[in-house]
Amino acid sequence: MKSYKARGIVLHTLKYGDSSMVAYLLTDLFGRQNYMVQGVRSARGHGSKLALFQPMFAVEFEGLESPRMQLHRFREVHNGLVLQSMPFDVRKSTIALFMAEVLYRLVKESEPNAPLFDFVWRSVSALDALQEGVANFHLWFLSNLSRYLGFSPGNSYLPGAWFDIREGVYTPVHPAHEAVLSCDDARILHQLLACDVDALAGIGLNRHQRVNYLNALLVFYGYHLDAIHAVQSVRILQEVF
Repeated sequence: MKSYKARGIVLHTLKYGDSSMVAYLLTDLFGRQNYMVQGVRSARGHGSKLALFQPMFAVEFEGLESPRMQLHRFREVHNGLVLQSMPFDVRKSTIALFMAEVLYRLVKESEPNAPLFDFVWRSVSALDALQEGVANFHLWFLSNLSRYLGFSPGNSYLPGAWFDIREGVYTPVHPAHEAVLSCDDARILHQLLACDVDALAGIGLNRHQRVNYLNALLVFYGYHLDAIHAVQSVRILQEVF
């Protein structure tokens, strides 16, 4: 077996047998990669491994790969970021669940993508540290994720403009089709793309605006990636925020 050291973000887990599971990770070395994790539900009650594999938890590990095995394995795994608030704050854990499901549904490539991985790793750290503006974080994350998936706006924002989803540009004239973000949603998209995460509290959105903008983002994403429609945690977000 060949060993390697890497970092990863937990996207999803699936129970396998009585004491094992398959963990789906976004890694810095291999992009999305699947791992067999053994002994997470042992008869002796040692469940420490299970605690590491929660949605959007960051891990550092020594992995093992072999031509004879379809799944990679861990020789050693431990926390990559010591999370202070995300696991205990229902708002942040709900957002983490959403982030993990979005990445699990949309990112399929088993090849390194350093800019995407670094953005996701920094986002986990930022969410954990954030004190104000938490209600806007999922909107910031989804807006900025579009940069790394290849379909962020292709021109500069114009005050009062719509956003043409088909062309990927802000436009002062309403397009002839309906694949468009309203002027209000286009403004919010611009603000979130231009905003540092620490300044999220300065973007004053009410519940109605957040719900409308999230729905608009799902239309935007859906035009490029149909898998966004399979994300189930959207409903929970709309209830919490």
